[in-house]
Amino acid sequence: METKANYVLIGVFTIVVAIAGLLFALWAANWSSEKEWRTYRIIFNEAVTGLDEGSTVRYNGISVGTVQQLSLAPDDPRRVLAQVRIGADTPIKTDTKAKISQDGLTGPTFVQLSGGSPGAPALVAKSDDDIPVIQTEPSALQNIADTANRLVARLDQVLSDENVARITNSLDSIEAMTGAIGDQKDDLRALVINARKSSEQLEKTLATTDSAVRGLDRELVQKLPALITKLDSTLGRLDAAAKGADSIVNDNRSAISSFANDGLAQIGPTMVELRALVRDLRRISDRLDGGPAAYLLGRDAPKEFDPE
Repeated sequence: METKANYVLIGVFTIVVAIAGLLFALWAANWSSEKEWRTYRIIFNEAVTGLDEGSTVRYNGISVGTVQQLSLAPDDPRRVLAQVRIGADTPIKTDTKAKISQDGLTGPTFVQLSGGSPGAPALVAKSDDDIPVIQTEPSALQNIADTANRLVARLDQVLSDENVARITNSLDSIEAMTGAIGDQKDDLRALVINARKSSEQLEKTLATTDSAVRGLDRELVQKLPALITKLDSTLGRLDAAAKGADSIVNDNRSAISSFANDGLAQIGPTMVELRALVRDLRRISDRLDGGPAAYLLGRDAPKEFDPE
């Protein structure tokens, strides 16, 4: 009976030690998990088709975590809240961006992190109860969709009823113009022939002009040294004449100054006296024309004898 009691005590002790070890292992695992992982929140403004809980989170192509939870934003169902768990040693900065990406066309969808300049501060929570939020940027598929939507909108504007009517009118006008041109084939053929003849004549004229210009240039080049010599001689003579005139002016500077000061002052009175002299001469000429004898002898002219 005593042996059985010892076995019971040993069994109970073994079970208690096993449970204590299991609890310690769970605590250590939980502490290690909290120590090695950090939780972040990502708010997507687009559909996250293909992204599931447990999807991979990659930083520049390297797996650094997983998606823990996906839900719609309670205040705006157009937005998707993704809670992710990322390794504590991953440098998540304030300028780190997240976007939806995919391996090829048929590969799995995952969250791609990029950016994060070395000088940017680390992304931390604003309070103890808050979760840091990683900023997002549109995915490649979203950019393609937005571009396609813009192209479709512009295509709708281009292909509006008004523009379609204008294009139809333009095509009708082009067709009418083509028909009119077809009716004038003979005139167009004559116009092309005349244009060809004019082109040939213009080419001959240009050739003749080019030959004349070359001859003129050749003649000018031959005569240029003689012209330069004559021009140099003429310039030398002009220079000598200018020097002579300058010498004459310098030698007679006093006389010229005296004439300018005194002679020009006498021109006015002299002109007045000349004007009076001309007036007196005109008066004398008029009297001589009227009766020279009376003017010269100072009496009346004798009367002619008139027999009765």
